[in-house]
Amino acid sequence: MDGGGRLSRSVRQTQSRSAPVRKAAAPSRDAMASTRRYVFEPEREENPNGFFARLERRLPRGLGVTATVVLLIGAGLFGVVRGGHADNVVTAFQDTRNALANAVGFRITDVAISGRKQLTQDEILAVGGVNGRSSLLFLDAATVRDRLKGDPWIADATVQKLYPGRLQIDITERKPYALWQQEGRLSVIAEDGTVLEPYVANRFNLLPLVVGDGAQERAHAFLDLLANYPNIRNQTRAIILVGDRRWNLRLTNGIDVRLPETGTETALATLVKLDSDEQLLSRDITSIDMRLPDRVTVRLSEDAAKARADAIAASKSKRKAGDA
Repeated sequence: MDGGGRLSRSVRQTQSRSAPVRKAAAPSRDAMASTRRYVFEPEREENPNGFFARLERRLPRGLGVTATVVLLIGAGLFGVVRGGHADNVVTAFQDTRNALANAVGFRITDVAISGRKQLTQDEILAVGGVNGRSSLLFLDAATVRDRLKGDPWIADATVQKLYPGRLQIDITERKPYALWQQEGRLSVIAEDGTVLEPYVANRFNLLPLVVGDGAQERAHAFLDLLANYPNIRNQTRAIILVGDRRWNLRLTNGIDVRLPETGTETALATLVKLDSDEQLLSRDITSIDMRLPDRVTVRLSEDAAKARADAIAASKSKRKAGDA
């Protein structure tokens, strides 16, 4: 070995040439696991406004403004209803649209009404809801007809709109048939028993008087029967339904005639005969009871009863004097 280290290099070279080359061993699974690198990513924080942002992108544009307007309108309507102003708002709206229609030529300028006898034209228009602000364009003929038929005086009605400004109304009135007395109150009734109005007008004074609960519905049939006996009918002031079963007659001279529940026609014929033969209805009596088919019971007035009693007593005295 020289001082320059040549021997050492040759020996190392010789060893390296003669020694077999060893391949590096593959690393084991444990070694790989021990050297495996793990990468941890930081956790993302959830954006609280993200859902609403996505929802906003999906909603139609302008929906918020529309919802706000609807909410304001709903709040206004709620306030109107709770405040009791709904009718005023509807009336104002109707008046506005009628004014616009009238301005363009649909004002009602001519009203023709036929068939009225008891009602005036103003009363008919008021019942139908037609006034000076109404326009023919927005007038509902069916509604006017229903309102008219709701009045007890009007049995039927037709309403026609003739543009641009004529309104034709044809009505069929019920006829006043009798006065009905119930619990001290008088009402004018029609033939079918419909109450037409409270009795206030003198023009109904000559109508027959009907008294009693349910009498207004049954009076027509009985008055038709009574018309077959004009002598009795002309003297009858009132007919009175008793117990919803039979009738009494109150005559103009104050006599009460109690008719039977059945066989009314026979009883009336008998009454006519008694009056014709014995002037029964002209006597000083207060009532005639015809409820029993085999007899007629007559009650005298107090004066007549006293006079009769005095006459009987005088007759007995005379008989006693004659016997003596």
